[in-house]
Parts: sequence; structure tokens; C-alpha cells
Amino acid sequence: MGMKNLDLNLLPQLQVLLELRNVSRAAERLQLSQPATSAAMARLRRHFDDELLVRNGRTYDLTPFAQSLVPLVDEAMLHIQRATRVRSGFDAATSEREFVIAASDYAAALIVGPLRGILRGAAPGVSVDFVPTAKSGIQGQMADYSKIDLLVGPTGYQMQGASKQLFRDSFVAVADTGNPLLQQPRLTLADLATVPHAVGYFGEGISTPADKLFEARGIQRRVAAVVAGFLSLPLLVEGTDLVALVPGMLAARAQRGADIAVLEFSEGIEASLVEAMYWHPSQTEDPASIWLRSVVQRACSRLHELFPVTAHPVTIHAADTT
Repeated sequence: MGMKNLDLNLLPQLQVLLELRNVSRAAERLQLSQPATSAAMARLRRHFDDELLVRNGRTYDLTPFAQSLVPLVDEAMLHIQRATRVRSGFDAATSEREFVIAASDYAAALIVGPLRGILRGAAPGVSVDFVPTAKSGIQGQMADYSKIDLLVGPTGYQMQGASKQLFRDSFVAVADTGNPLLQQPRLTLADLATVPHAVGYFGEGISTPADKLFEARGIQRRVAAVVAGFLSLPLLVEGTDLVALVPGMLAARAQRGADIAVLEFSEGIEASLVEAMYWHPSQTEDPASIWLRSVVQRACSRLHELFPVTAHPVTIHAADTT
């Protein structure tokens, strides 16, 4: 038996049971009693004629059939939520709606401040929560949009959904202000490769524009430290002999509190990063989604003035021949 004739009141229970795979935790999340949740579970098992959850030691696993239901249930819930919301319209000034934006630590570090500034004035009751992209397993796939309203991420990595560009940033090199590298009158990418690097990791097989700068020229860096994401790199190089490549606005933000120098790349070897927002195409016309996208866009339009880079006089060149 499929989703047809399923009591729609059981859908939220089904979604949470499939996600948490545990009746008591599902009851907590749904704010229902344990017996009510167990009864719902029993009805769902009868309806689908499938166990849905099977015990595996101290935990439960989804049956193959239950696994196949996950994307369908997420999609169905999305349509139901949308139908109930679109009718009601959206008034930011009085709304108490909670939005969830998935973003990298880098994007969140830049956007959260200006966004909250806008919300304080325009939508005091609205809350916008940021969740990490990598750790929550959000990869910009369609099923992810059942848990989030918007995803902010780099272009060029096959994210799914409708999208719009938000801002562009260029990579810079950061080093402790005492790093001997800064004493050299002229610097090349090859010079940069002679010192140990700290790098941001984004997952198996994912190359950042900074990685590609070296890869494209066949230059091998000595990687001495690997961290998740870009955010902690400027703090990591401070007080050490390490250098790191990070987006310029992040370096500018870090410069305020860290004793670091920022080196820009000369023309012809810039590595840039374009961040965009992604959403489920069916939300394109939703008034609340339109509003959320417009505030994120407004917050991003101010970034370059909020995070100006103070660059070191020496820039990094491609090679000695130029």
C-alpha cells in the first residue's frame, strides 16, 4: 500500500519516526505521549504492511521500504507546509516565523551580523537560525530542502534547486605578522609553497579555488594542518610559521582581532569564490521565501564595505619570469 488513503495527520509522525528511528525520541519531538506515538507507529505499520523499523542491537534500523519512503514523505510534508503557508501570505513585521538557513562557517561569519541588523528593525519577531552545511549532511540535494528554507553556498559544486548569486570574494594569503616570508621584496606562488600551509577541508574530493590555484600549476604545498572549513585558518596561522589561503572578507574580519598580515595575489592568478543562495523551486513564489531571499540579498550587498581588507604592500605573483 502506498501513500494513498493515508490519514494525513499521520504524516508528521511518520516523518519524525523515519528521521529519529526511535518511538520515545519521536514522542518528545512531536510533544505527544509515548502511547499515542506507539499507536501511530502501529497504524503506520498496518497501513504500509511493513515493519518500518527493525531492531538492531540497542537501536533500530529502517527497513528497505521505509528508506524508500523518506524522500517521498519529506516531499509530501513540504507540499503540505507550503499549501498552509502560501494562503496566509506573510507579514514580516508581525510574523513569528522561524527560518533555517544552511551555510558554511565562512558564509555565516559574514552574513549573520548584517542580517540580524536588518531583522531587528524590519522583523523583530522572526528568527533566522543558521545551521552548518557539511556537518548536518546538507549537500544541496532536493531532499535537504524539507529541513531548511535556504542554502548559502559556493557556485560550481552541482548544488540542486533554484539559485541566485549573492557575492564574490577573492582568496588572499594570511600569515603571522612576524613570518619571515613577509621580509622578501618579491613573492611568487612557488615561494608560498616553500612554507608549511594550513588548509580548509570540505569533504572527500572537493577542491577549493585556493587548492586549484596550486593544482593547476603542479605546485605541491607542504600541508602541516587541516581544519574543517575556512573560519579558523587565520587564528591558526597567528603566532606560527604557517600560511593559509582564505577568502579576503574572512581575512579582513579576522584582522580586527588577530596579529596577521594579508597578502593579495597579483592579476592573472586571482582565485575567486562566488557564493549563491539556493532554494526549492516550488518556493520561488512563496511570499515568506521571497522576503527571506530579499533580506539575505540586502545583508550581502553591504559585505564589501563591512569587511575591507588591509593588504600587505607585497603581492604574490605567478612566477619569476613576469
